Amino acid sequence: MTVTPRQPWHGVLVATALPFRADLSVDLDRFADHVRWLAAAGCHGVCPNGSLGEYQVLTADERAAVVRTAVDVAPDGFAVVPGVGAYGAFEARRWAEAAAEAGAQAVLSLPPNTYRGDDRAVVQHYREVAAAGLPVVAYNNPIDTKIDLQPELLAALHGEGLIVGVKEFTGDPRRGYRIAELAPELDLIIGTDDSVLELALAGAKGWIAGFPNSLPRLCVDLYEAALAHDLDTALPLYRDLHPLLRWDYRTEFVQAIKLSMDVAGRYGGPCRPPRQPLLADQEEEIRHTMSMIMNT
Repeated sequence: MTVTPRQPWHGVLVATALPFRADLSVDLDRFADHVRWLAAAGCHGVCPNGSLGEYQVLTADERAAVVRTAVDVAPDGFAVVPGVGAYGAFEARRWAEAAAEAGAQAVLSLPPNTYRGDDRAVVQHYREVAAAGLPVVAYNNPIDTKIDLQPELLAALHGEGLIVGVKEFTGDPRRGYRIAELAPELDLIIGTDDSVLELALAGAKGWIAGFPNSLPRLCVDLYEAALAHDLDTALPLYRDLHPLLRWDYRTEFVQAIKLSMDVAGRYGGPCRPPRQPLLADQEEEIRHTMSMIMNT
């Protein structure tokens, strides 16, 4: 029997948090160790330089170094799909070209994220990113970009050969069915941790996920059971994890995930400004939830 190779954007891809030292400089050694740990824990790849990686507050040199580090330490078969979010199409294309030069297998691309662009602007943006030559997974995050990649627009982008998949961050599982109707070959990628079961049942092929940074094996178990429609396994696990997973949709998701890493015995560490430390009640909630999960 012929086994079809896994596409780089399939499976559990961890939107990696980026460790900073106490002086808020980037700790690439810790980051490299984290990528290795995620691979050993059964994850299928990483997406550095996303919002969870605080790409907006990195210098160009830091951002490039993060991608090179991930590619350098990734074992065979472990995907590196960097985020190429940028203010303009030319800058996004340059980051996609840099990802290709570093050896990444695909890129994750937001639409223009400085103004509410129309469909023409969005299509041209993805034409530029796709011109770098790597497969492009679109990232639909209308909360942050103010541009909603509606299923009809996604179908047009896919029809032109500009994107291979979409990370759906609206939290609306109905999108998955409409996308499948309009563009059946476009891969649906789960984008919000607290909708993993719903979108898996809708036909998702991957999960770009935040909380595997702290709980990789549980998250992989949940994903695989959900894709297999094994609800006897998936539903109890989902219920246990959901109070934590829903932090992925909140403003403080980076701080929450980094704290969950600290609680799990990894290194999450601080965030760069403008992000501020969690409030005391928020920290208490995350610590309590992590304790409940880890002691189950």
